[in-house]
Amino acid sequence: MTAIIGKPAPAFTAQAVVNGGEIVSDFSLSRYLDEKYVVLFFYPKDFTFVCPSELHAFQAALSEFESRNTAVVACSTDTEQSHWGWLQVPKNQGGIQGVTYPIVADTNKTISAAYGVLTGEYEFDEELDGRITLNATAELIAYRGLFLIDRKGIVRHSLINDLPLGRNVDEVLRMVDALQFFEEHGEVCPANWTRGKSGMRATREGVAEYLASN
Repeated sequence: MTAIIGKPAPAFTAQAVVNGGEIVSDFSLSRYLDEKYVVLFFYPKDFTFVCPSELHAFQAALSEFESRNTAVVACSTDTEQSHWGWLQVPKNQGGIQGVTYPIVADTNKTISAAYGVLTGEYEFDEELDGRITLNATAELIAYRGLFLIDRKGIVRHSLINDLPLGRNVDEVLRMVDALQFFEEHGEVCPANWTRGKSGMRATREGVAEYLASN
């Protein structure tokens, strides 16, 4: 896995399901460039167990993200048809009916690989004609990766959990708040900072002042 913090988010154009049931063929994060922050999160598989709890949790907090000018986008290595089918299954039956943010289909695994979250045994081989092929010896799915991308398309925060470990949506909101606070005030956010608290000047004096008062 290669750290991409501080670098442009890897670009992609892919099939996706939007608005809870519409399949589009040309979904790209470029639609948000210069306009919105983006929380892009990967999950392992449709029709599983921890995954629907996460997708519903992000949907429940969607208005909070929207109030922060932040788009939420999900992605897994399933097909767009699989995403669509799961969206038709009611929540009380383990489905994700009611989720409205985009769900990207990384069917060829390249998006997950570009973001460093693809798990499984695989390697890339270069053929004599210059083509690159991916050879897998085990199932290829995505770890629970999450990336906060600013309005310029730069990755500012990432989190990668192993498959059994669900994420905390409140912590994602906290990171959005922290980034926006820094951009607005120029002050950094110390440990356990939350919205409404003061920041810290990134100087020796600022650190001493903060530590003396906390």
